[in-house]
Amino acid sequence: MSSTTFNDTLSNLGIKTPATSGTKSNPNLGKTTLDQSDFLKLMTAQLNNQDPFEPVDNTQMVAQMAQFSQVAGISSMDSTLQAIAAKLNATTASDALSYVGRTVLTPGTTAYPRTAGGIAGAVELDGAATSVKVSITDANGSVLKSLDLGAQSAGTVNYDWDGKTDAGTAAGDGPYKVSIVAQKDGAAVTSRSLVWAPVESVSAPASGSPVLSVTGLGSVNISDVRQIG
Repeated sequence: MSSTTFNDTLSNLGIKTPATSGTKSNPNLGKTTLDQSDFLKLMTAQLNNQDPFEPVDNTQMVAQMAQFSQVAGISSMDSTLQAIAAKLNATTASDALSYVGRTVLTPGTTAYPRTAGGIAGAVELDGAATSVKVSITDANGSVLKSLDLGAQSAGTVNYDWDGKTDAGTAAGDGPYKVSIVAQKDGAAVTSRSLVWAPVESVSAPASGSPVLSVTGLGSVNISDVRQIG
């Protein structure tokens, strides 16, 4: 079969080539992969234009059908895996309801004391730091306790405060404000305060993931929860 005839056949099948596309825009120009539709068109073109005196060998036809089946199977598997991944990553409203009444560790600067007093929290560091300090203040901004966590690697650093001020007295009922200062050799390191807080309720918007209502922090996306107590 001549190249001209082959190009004409592809053109009739809707497969454009530089010789037949002219100056019109060709959406397939620059395409480097074949999908199932392209594969089937090429195989059909081969059958329609084969030499009747030298038809395509059965072995070759079986091999091509096997390739087509493989392409179709991979495409179907990809769609299935994407659906499974979406399901695994999604949090349903019923799942979110299990958060109510429990405490979650999430980014925030307002913390309420435990029954036994004090708070537990964490610092999330985006990089290594040579100095990490936690400052806990009351509602008026007065410093109650300063915690020096020293040098830390990137990641999450937990701390526990017993509710005693730097002077050794009881800090009171709170709520408290938590601030973080993290540095590496004098340069600031990006960090965030993580606090434990109780979940009061859950709302399920028409689209998107459910949102938690957390004491002292307001609305918190489930994706922002680092740990559940």
